[in-house]
Amino acid sequence: MALGKRIAMIGSGNVAWHLAPALENAGHIIVEVFSRSKKNASALVDRLYQAEIKEDLDFSDSTAELFIIAVTDDCISEVAQELALPENAIVVHTSGAQSLGELGYTATEAIGVFYPLQTFSKSKKVKFEEIPICIEAEDKDTERVLLTIAKSISNNVQLVSTVDRKALHVAAVFACNFTNHCLTLSEQILNSKKLDFDILKPLIIETINKGLELGPSNAQTGPAKRHDFQTLDHHMEFLSENEELAELYRLFSQNIVDNYPID
Repeated sequence: MALGKRIAMIGSGNVAWHLAPALENAGHIIVEVFSRSKKNASALVDRLYQAEIKEDLDFSDSTAELFIIAVTDDCISEVAQELALPENAIVVHTSGAQSLGELGYTATEAIGVFYPLQTFSKSKKVKFEEIPICIEAEDKDTERVLLTIAKSISNNVQLVSTVDRKALHVAAVFACNFTNHCLTLSEQILNSKKLDFDILKPLIIETINKGLELGPSNAQTGPAKRHDFQTLDHHMEFLSENEELAELYRLFSQNIVDNYPID
């Protein structure tokens, strides 16, 4: 590939933890890491080849060309406004939910979004080449640069507008965060009866694999889909001592019933 970009990472959370090494492995250079948490910044720098900890957001003398803001969504705009930048700097954020406009007051016109569509935890390795990266930019020159960088670490790079990215992020919350929370609730139900969560693992694996192979709507099964109201009533009775969980069960079941009418 062409000579890699010099990059400053702003943030040291889950996204930065995986993205920064992936960029270095692709030939780019992380020159600086800034984080509100010096401990986290130090831990991330230790994973990199030659990055240094940056103590503040004055990057006016930085040799970096690209500045990646990988912080919590509600801090993006504030951080972007505080940035002091060198000439010709490009600034991006990594959020799926926030618009390109969050960078509107950045001290550069070259702004964009570099959104890796994946769930990240520091303790779990990921294969970045398999992660979709969604790109948006204010201008075509910035777009070309971001596409090139994204393609250096991923085999799945797409241009996605702010409006479409919001829909994508909502869908991702249902597919990932809500699904994982349902697994947590399942674990809690089993724990309450001193049953081992491992007994569900083959079912969980088959559910995901079948949904991906057949399509989720074609893979749906269960009492709500077949309108087995007697079983639904039995389950509601079992959950009667936990009103919040019973209400979740009712809402999910009703939504499935409504989406699968019986002819």
